[in-house]
Amino acid sequence: MNYRPSLNMPPVVKNLILANVLFFVVTMVMQQTGTDLYKILGLYFPASDNFRLHQMFTHMFMHGSLGHIFFNMFALFMFGRVLESVWGPRRFLIFYLVTGLGAAVLHTLVNYFEYQSALAKISPDQLVYLKELAAQGKYIPNTASEKLTMILNTPTVGASGAVFGILLGFGMLFPNTELMLLFPPIPIKAKYFVIGYGVLELVLGISQPGSNVAHFAHLGGMLFGYFMIKYWNKNSKRFY
Repeated sequence: MNYRPSLNMPPVVKNLILANVLFFVVTMVMQQTGTDLYKILGLYFPASDNFRLHQMFTHMFMHGSLGHIFFNMFALFMFGRVLESVWGPRRFLIFYLVTGLGAAVLHTLVNYFEYQSALAKISPDQLVYLKELAAQGKYIPNTASEKLTMILNTPTVGASGAVFGILLGFGMLFPNTELMLLFPPIPIKAKYFVIGYGVLELVLGISQPGSNVAHFAHLGGMLFGYFMIKYWNKNSKRFY
């Protein structure tokens, strides 16, 4: 497939980067006034008292650190502008939002199974007490209660799910394009890079269930991106 990426940033990529940077700056400023936007806009597990439906969308514009937002926005710029040049602004924006929401769905689903597993080891009275501790950011140091408190009290933030969807999309549209790795500095075809990254995320997600990185959110973005592209290929003659 041929594409002609613009020398300038296309409008959706540009506005998404600006929106993410704005959210990050406002979040840092508001923290100085005692307002925690992570608690309002980050994605909480539905059983948490902090959960609100809008968080399924707003978590995509929140980032936990300067490094977090830098790498996400860099990947959005590098790969997103190519996809927007091929698909056009409307289709690219739909793809970005759906993969971001898909990341939240899979991440929440995995959390549900972990929550139910930990819940089976705790009595209803203990659960009420744990929710009170969770609201205070505390936990009882044993595996089940710590897992429950972490799930209830830890918001998920970042555009990584949508970014992984974009990476998957690039790999599907331009599978033989060579990418240069940083470590080690060797070229690799996009299709192998995407497959390798997906396998790595799956292995880490299974082997490190308590990690601070939402590996299954990344996989959710890739999974929903895959199905969207397959659907578009089946139902339209070309990408717009």
